[in-house]
Amino acid sequence: MKKITQLCIFLFALMAFAQPSESELRDGTVSGRVIDAKLNQPLPYVNVIVKDSKDVIITGGITDDNGKFKIEKLPEGPIRVEITYIGYKSVMKEATIGKDNYNIKFGDILIEEDAESLEEVTVVAEISTIQQKIDRKVINIGKDLTTSGPTASDIMNNIPSVNVDQQTGDISLRGNQNVQVMVDGKLSNIPAAQLLKQIPSTSIKQIELITNPSAKYNPEGMSGIINIILHKNVNIGFNGNANVGLSYQLEPKFNSSIDMNYRNGKLNFYGSYGNNISDNRNTGLLTQTEADVSQTFNFLDQRNSHLFKVGVDYYINDKNTFSIFTNQNIFDGGTLGETNLFSISNPSIGQLQTFDNVNENESQQYNVNYKLDLDKEGHNIELEVDHNLFDSDLVTVNRFTGVDARPNFDEFTDTERNRTTINLDYVNPLSETAKLELGLQARLFDNSIGYNSDARVRNEFGDYIPTQTLFDYERNIYSAYATYGKKKDKWSYQVGLRAESVQVEALAIDTDLTNDTTTNFPFENDYFQVYPSAFVTYNPSEKNSYQFSYSRRVDRPGVGQVNPIPEFNTPLISQFGNPELEPQFTNSVEVNYTRNLEKGSITAGVFYRLIEDEINQGVFVDRSDLGSGRVILTNDNFDNTSAYGVEISSSYRPTKWWSLNASFDLYARKQTGIAESLDPTIINPTEADIALNEVEVDNIIYNFRVFNNFKASKKLSFSAFAMYRGKDTGLNFEMDPMYFVNLGMRYSFLEDNRATFSMNFNNVFDTQEISIVSERPFRQTVDFQPEFNTIFVGLSYRFGGGKYRAKSRKRRDNDEKSGGGIL
Repeated sequence: MKKITQLCIFLFALMAFAQPSESELRDGTVSGRVIDAKLNQPLPYVNVIVKDSKDVIITGGITDDNGKFKIEKLPEGPIRVEITYIGYKSVMKEATIGKDNYNIKFGDILIEEDAESLEEVTVVAEISTIQQKIDRKVINIGKDLTTSGPTASDIMNNIPSVNVDQQTGDISLRGNQNVQVMVDGKLSNIPAAQLLKQIPSTSIKQIELITNPSAKYNPEGMSGIINIILHKNVNIGFNGNANVGLSYQLEPKFNSSIDMNYRNGKLNFYGSYGNNISDNRNTGLLTQTEADVSQTFNFLDQRNSHLFKVGVDYYINDKNTFSIFTNQNIFDGGTLGETNLFSISNPSIGQLQTFDNVNENESQQYNVNYKLDLDKEGHNIELEVDHNLFDSDLVTVNRFTGVDARPNFDEFTDTERNRTTINLDYVNPLSETAKLELGLQARLFDNSIGYNSDARVRNEFGDYIPTQTLFDYERNIYSAYATYGKKKDKWSYQVGLRAESVQVEALAIDTDLTNDTTTNFPFENDYFQVYPSAFVTYNPSEKNSYQFSYSRRVDRPGVGQVNPIPEFNTPLISQFGNPELEPQFTNSVEVNYTRNLEKGSITAGVFYRLIEDEINQGVFVDRSDLGSGRVILTNDNFDNTSAYGVEISSSYRPTKWWSLNASFDLYARKQTGIAESLDPTIINPTEADIALNEVEVDNIIYNFRVFNNFKASKKLSFSAFAMYRGKDTGLNFEMDPMYFVNLGMRYSFLEDNRATFSMNFNNVFDTQEISIVSERPFRQTVDFQPEFNTIFVGLSYRFGGGKYRAKSRKRRDNDEKSGGGIL
């Protein structure tokens, strides 16, 4: 609470500092009336901006219902008054405030329509649209999609090619979880599943699917990058948005957020707060059919997360901009759980485990950015430093009862994670049709985990022993890139090359506290790689566009994948990382075709990926307890594999009151690897009884989704979303198909539709479920039932009177930098 109070005081102190001194203002006044030149009618809510002779903004205002404006308390000297309005050409008027001329009257000012100016102002559209650009697919988030739920996680399943695991919150792109999730072009130390539940859906402007990133981007993520772009509010005066929402099925889930900005002259101050306070119930059943052993699951996941942001943009002059912001995330949660192991045919088998998991973590982000515009338009250099800190304390209390129950034990895990990224980017438009981009980057990552358990593993005598593990993982990456793009007639192309030097050093120290013996597991993996990229676009007409792209990428093991400390323990399953896991590399080729229709557009594409040393999850027999049926989940490098797919997406408006976004995607993936198996009928098995099986799986998975929006009136609309996800087959698991329908409504009210009430009902027909079958190492079936049938109600309100959108900061990687949003 102390940190919350300090941040609020700091934010409002910044806003107070931005107020201009009364001693600097005089009694100069400008007034007039704005008229539509064609209709000869007054225009209300037109933006009026007053600047000095150096084009620095002094103040501004808007016209009233009769098109009139009057701006007072202006200083002496020459001024420039700019009249701007969405869809109209800007008009500039000049005057001088001074002796005998303190009350300037412009009279009627005529302005003409200009359709092109619509692209320069961010307007939240009613309907979401899809655009295919040279290196990415852009989904412009309209008000219809925000009805799907309160957070980014809720609307992701509505996006083509994207899936969110409803049980864990993990996100995947093109059927693969090896994807980088960014916000405004930046990574965060906050776990992706937790981060997506923190971002209000109403704060999202666009979602970019960068499936074949250029050399300018970091090459991580086999399936590409999902970049969430937030609305940037830099309007004159004080502006903001507030949102509140509640979901419920078995347990309550509450979200709220508020973001504010104050812009005056050269300074733009902004701040925001968002929270996610929820309880989430999940039940399940695992059955080993041949051994006739079952295990039930009953989990209550509790989350209390608070995210703050404070920042300032300083527009020094037309050529220099300095910005700084900080994000602070405070999380307090955990899981209360119970697992029950039993056998119908053998009453002697029975074990009840209860656990209480408490997780407290804090994430801090500090970002500084300086941009210098050079002589030519678009010619600039930019320096950015981004520093992330993450601290986590995790305590798990495990209690066991029943026949041959293992001893009770507690687990204590402390995590410290630091990431620093330094970017230096240079952009030079060599001509109207050619552009050169150069850059240097350093990414410094350090992760330290300490783990203590009073009885985690068994020794060679079958005794459970206390252990202590320290795991340090350091990875430093130094890279340079260059891209060159050119447009000629109906063709355009871009080629790029990125070179990276990677230094990885890890050390795991495992201590047997009973015998006071220590085992070290050092690991190093230094390598140098080059990542080329190429893009070609052909536009024979305004209606047709063809695109080809190629890139080489890498998927570096995440900390969770290499961490030897157990992620969880149950009587039948434990999960560990693999410290010796090596990166996998992917060569990706993609072809897309876009057709613009009279009432929408359609995009179709195919892709092919060749993956070297694929990282995948394996299931292995627990050597420390061969007769128990316990298995270990971990990650390993498998043989080279390939994947290909077809994607079709469309946005279409059949009538004025009905619009829809629909997509179909199909992915085929060939996987090879090794899986262990053990005959459960063997009494007192040994390691010699474990069978090694070379497994090859051809998996074809497809998804179909359609989002409909029905506009009943200017204020009321309804939505219907349907999705079908086909069977998913992996090396060790096969997941049954999943399908469901969600319904929603949205009603806008108050002046200028400033307030919006929304409601939705998920999984209307109660068809959504998670069912898994596994053949290795034992025949197993798993069924989970999270809270799919939730009802959500939400309210959002836009406040403030500023209308003029000030000059935005330069966008890194063509993404708007954050400001005035939640992140």
